[in-house]
Amino acid sequence: MAPTFFNAGDRESILSRLAQLSPDARPKWGKLDAPRMVTHVTDAVRASLGELALRPISSPIGYWPINVLVMFYLPWPKSAPTAPELLDRSPAVWADELVTLRATLDRFTARDVNGEWTRHVAFGRISGQQWGRLTYRHLDHHLTQFGV
Repeated sequence: MAPTFFNAGDRESILSRLAQLSPDARPKWGKLDAPRMVTHVTDAVRASLGELALRPISSPIGYWPINVLVMFYLPWPKSAPTAPELLDRSPAVWADELVTLRATLDRFTARDVNGEWTRHVAFGRISGQQWGRLTYRHLDHHLTQFGV
């Protein structure tokens, strides 16, 4: 079964890796430093909860089966473009940013996985199960970027 943030073991794996991340960690690729990456993933989760509005992107990846292929089966390119709103916020104090990320992730996992979920800015209408897999993969992607 594919990893998902709704699975306790998968979630703990990500949170354990997050705890190993330091604010001065250097990325293996890309322009984000560790604090900017944490605000980026926090805001991506906030967007999934409908707490942060993003301008929709119109492209073929917003439709099945291309969206599923890109989200879950194809390798993600390094330094891929992202919604500008997910890069707007400046990081606060490191410890505070980590607390905010964990609280946001707690709100994410408290949601009804079978309920109505926010439309993804690029991938279109996706289910709660797909949001769980995508959130896991997004966090895994960025933690790998920083070697944790």
